[in-house]
Amino acid sequence: MKKRKLEIAVISDIHLGTYDTYADELLAYLCSIQPKILILNGDIIDIWQFKKSYFPTSHLNVVKKIVSMASKGTEVHYIMGNHDETPKTLANISLGNIKFSRKLVLNLNGKKMWFFHGDVFDIPWINGRWLAQLGSLGFGILVHLNKLNNWFLKRLKKEKYSLAKKIKQNEKKSDRYISTFEETVIDVAIQNRFDFVICGHIHKPKKEYIEKRSGKVTYLNSGDWVENLTALEYSLKRWKMYYYKNDKLSPFFIDEALKEMNLDQLIASIELKEKDKKDTSF
Repeated sequence: MKKRKLEIAVISDIHLGTYDTYADELLAYLCSIQPKILILNGDIIDIWQFKKSYFPTSHLNVVKKIVSMASKGTEVHYIMGNHDETPKTLANISLGNIKFSRKLVLNLNGKKMWFFHGDVFDIPWINGRWLAQLGSLGFGILVHLNKLNNWFLKRLKKEKYSLAKKIKQNEKKSDRYISTFEETVIDVAIQNRFDFVICGHIHKPKKEYIEKRSGKVTYLNSGDWVENLTALEYSLKRWKMYYYKNDKLSPFFIDEALKEMNLDQLIASIELKEKDKKDTSF
């Protein structure tokens, strides 16, 4: 099967380690593309659910495929989400072609693009307008406020606040939650003069050009791989939404070479290439 060449592919909200994710379908998608950059925009591995000790071979194969892509030259950016709790300690650390962070800004074809998961807006005691104002002052402020909010919830022995979960639990309020989230993200992006803002978190795929008195921006949400099975793709200076359900990929399609390699071998190949780069840089 011939792979589609892309400049960027964005996936988010996979939730590996849960019963909800469509791991085989995601693997088929990853095996069908050849992106220069792969952006994992949060909630890739669901650390919250690890206590259930559920991580089947199909989920491990997705991890192996991502590592394999990195070992073959794809630049992988792992942006932390709220369910990627433990890996947050890896923020701003690189493993070969795999880079961990809380946000990413790329300048492509003269356009400024801002990537982040979206959970920084899970602060229910601040309304959307104030969140937008705080966001304009600095993304780091929202990160610290979000941590403070979850720290208080933990002290009170309450579950962490999750916008995505609230949306699912209360369908009547879902439109309001989503609208507030999108409006806040859009306002922050405009105030910071981004041309594109790309997030996930609310599990609602979307691409929309917004123009206001304060400015303009294109809002994109990569959706998820537990309900919508969607991704974002960038090529030929254009973003488009990918829907797995509209494709004809076999959910069991997998690179033959991947079947024969274990995760340790793949990680070792990345580390070796990283060492070779350092050796040749002198």
